[in-house]
Amino acid sequence: MVLPLNPDIRATFLPPVMEARRWLEGVTFPPERPLINVSQAAPMEAPPEGLRQALADAALNQPEAHLYGPVLGLPELRAEVAAQWSIAYGGAIAPAEVAITQGCNQAFCTVITTLAASGDEVLLPTPWYFNHKMWLDMQGVGAVPLPTGPGLIPDPDEAAALITPRTRAIVLVTTNNPGGVEYPAETVRAFFELAKAKGIALILDETYRDFDARTGAPHDLFADPDWRGTLIHLYSFSKAYRLTGHRVGAIVADAARLSEAEKFLDCVAICPSQLGQIGALWGMRNLTQWVAGERDEILTRRRAMTEGFAQLPGWKLLGCGAFFAYAEHPHPLPSPELAKRLVREAGILLLPGTMFRPEGDARGEREVRIAFANIGVDDIARLIARFAEWQS
Repeated sequence: MVLPLNPDIRATFLPPVMEARRWLEGVTFPPERPLINVSQAAPMEAPPEGLRQALADAALNQPEAHLYGPVLGLPELRAEVAAQWSIAYGGAIAPAEVAITQGCNQAFCTVITTLAASGDEVLLPTPWYFNHKMWLDMQGVGAVPLPTGPGLIPDPDEAAALITPRTRAIVLVTTNNPGGVEYPAETVRAFFELAKAKGIALILDETYRDFDARTGAPHDLFADPDWRGTLIHLYSFSKAYRLTGHRVGAIVADAARLSEAEKFLDCVAICPSQLGQIGALWGMRNLTQWVAGERDEILTRRRAMTEGFAQLPGWKLLGCGAFFAYAEHPHPLPSPELAKRLVREAGILLLPGTMFRPEGDARGEREVRIAFANIGVDDIARLIARFAEWQS
């Protein structure tokens, strides 16, 4: 007997990071040349000691930390996000306009569930973040590719031409995953105005906002008194405070939207992790300077990547920022085969561009994504040297 399988699940591609890890099976790496893993954008170290101590204290001394909490998150954390975001963006955000989720992926899944039904459409700039595409596929929602131009920046006019009566949202990720580019404030504003005029949502994923190379607010949307009803903002605490294993994200949206989101969240998680939220709150209140130091280190690694790729014949950086470099390679091999050979022959694990583009898009065969934030400057130099040695 074969149990039925949802055809939308069957049609969804396998998780790319897990697929890439399978390329390591049966491959050994000598001690003098260990694997350089730049496949996944995640901090590889534990949170700072003070945050770990706060988690330990809560686990030992706060019995309520082990119980169910509010579906939309701890009131203290929601209030802290509202207060800090209001200052950072020059706007006015109320605690009731913040929801806490089990990571930013769940935040995206939640808002899409409130916005779109099977047969509806959502615009995704390409190259896209593959988990966004996967969730839309699993829900039967059409992911409409919005090709990006020079610098991997999407064009609002091109987006306007793709909007149909079935379009429910436009998704922007800035600083971008996988491209690493920081969308100009005027681009973000233009997409907001387009979404508002068309009566659809602008979903703005700022998971990597803490590592933006620019100073000040990256956009002015929250300063607009009419942001509610159009803007839906997503954030992750995982990258800033190294809380990936605790799964803490956030949604900022109008309170009516979050009331609908509560229905979904109550079914899939009941409540976000209490300990994770306690850690995120402690981080927001105590780690401003530490996060600034982390940003400086990421910017240093970004410079090392840019300078290193300038020395690689035939390679072209299409985007570089936050945790990612997105590059065009010079080899005749399509990127999936290139990526597998780099594992075996150069000790490098990265992701091919085909994982970030629609099936059949030939550009993906010439592109790769490198999550350089996982490695230090010395390992970036080794990475560049291995690329040069392998292609010579």
